[in-house]
Amino acid sequence: MSAEYLERDGRPNIAYKRLPGAGQGASLPTVLFCGGFRSDMEGTKALCLEEFCRDRGQGFVRFDYSGHGASEGAFEDGTIGSWLDDTLVVLERLTQGSVLIIGSSMGGWIALQAALTLPDRVKGMIGIAAAPDFTREIYQDELDDAQRALLKTQGYIDVPSAYSDEPYRITKALIEDGESHCLLDKELALDIPVKLLQGMQDSDVPWQKAYRTKNALVDEDRAEVILIESGDHRLSRPEDLALLTGQVDAVSKAICACT
Repeated sequence: MSAEYLERDGRPNIAYKRLPGAGQGASLPTVLFCGGFRSDMEGTKALCLEEFCRDRGQGFVRFDYSGHGASEGAFEDGTIGSWLDDTLVVLERLTQGSVLIIGSSMGGWIALQAALTLPDRVKGMIGIAAAPDFTREIYQDELDDAQRALLKTQGYIDVPSAYSDEPYRITKALIEDGESHCLLDKELALDIPVKLLQGMQDSDVPWQKAYRTKNALVDEDRAEVILIESGDHRLSRPEDLALLTGQVDAVSKAICACT
């Protein structure tokens, strides 16, 4: 399946791949996958979800944020707010009816924001090592005084990454915009089923954050934290993917039962 492009006036065009619902699967909510920081729509989880949805006729959309993967734009120009805008445009223009949004790492933060912004469309959510508010934690917990000073004067810093040979560029705009989108210091009015898959061996997102996210929800009884004792940040092993697709089935059924 080759990528198509969602064109926008004055904004980078967004690369996406869309699988329409078919047969009995057309009655299921469309699954929208939101990737992580500097990831793209060709990752293991995105491809697994697409295959799962194809086999059951369920609609599915994966895409690249601006500055990621095949989409236009420069990564350094992106912020949580701009990537949320990308997600909302994809959701509004490429899906119809109920949506089950799935977010991996940073995508979990964006998925929460999208669900809060469009409650009439987003009827369920699955977070995979969801990382809301991670920009605040980078600034407060991971940067030293010299790095914070350089960020202020230079406008960016480059930090090593365990996932790339090239360092990740963290911009002042990313940190400042991220602060305006932080969620875990407030109540989140989400009345939808939420599943939070979290590896206990995750070196990037502590497993306790899944509980912080759950506890921030006004209706936390509709949320469930699912801990994977041996799971890492990626959660891309066969057993992790089987758990993920099982939760897609369960949440899809729950959405259909409520609509």
